[in-house]
Amino acid sequence: MEQELAERFDPLPGRVGHVGGIESLTLDGRRYYFGFDYQSDLVVSPLIGDPDTMAAFAAEHMRQSDGSHDASYWAALVTYAVGRSDLVADDTKREFTAEGLRTGIPAPGSHLLYLLDAAGEWDDSFTLPADVREAFARLGFDEDDAIECVDECLRAIREDGADARPDERAVARWYLASSVTCLPGNWALLFAPLAEGAAVR
Repeated sequence: MEQELAERFDPLPGRVGHVGGIESLTLDGRRYYFGFDYQSDLVVSPLIGDPDTMAAFAAEHMRQSDGSHDASYWAALVTYAVGRSDLVADDTKREFTAEGLRTGIPAPGSHLLYLLDAAGEWDDSFTLPADVREAFARLGFDEDDAIECVDECLRAIREDGADARPDERAVARWYLASSVTCLPGNWALLFAPLAEGAAVR
């Protein structure tokens, strides 16, 4: 804990001064907090494992609708984020494990996919590998709508199995691995198992 408190978390580039609140998730049983701009559906902080550090970060880099507040004010919102979320009603939806990220198949429309989109900065200039481009073509998907296509791919994989849906698997694997590369700060590090699993599925 002392080591984390001594660590200074830099704000995410371009995401300073947002009006927002505090959310949390658990990864391998450890709780992480993060700032969230609900109006923009945007993650506005790194994942921070210590509540006092999260409160201090928010006091410096975040706002409420009535302006700036000190760390003690934000500490109450950090505490609230342990038991409640304004993003998802089912608390189990914000519980993750490295093994689950590595071996699981995300549910279409899941909180995990929502977080990847809200935290990441999707790069529309991605060059598709040949097999993924061919899969898009066979499925009749528009390469420019990768985010919209992934739910359909995941739904088919979960219903029929990955072996029965090789084109959907190729698109989903590419999307999940690429999404992790788009994550800022320590989000990419902590969600790296998702990309590792996508590479071998």
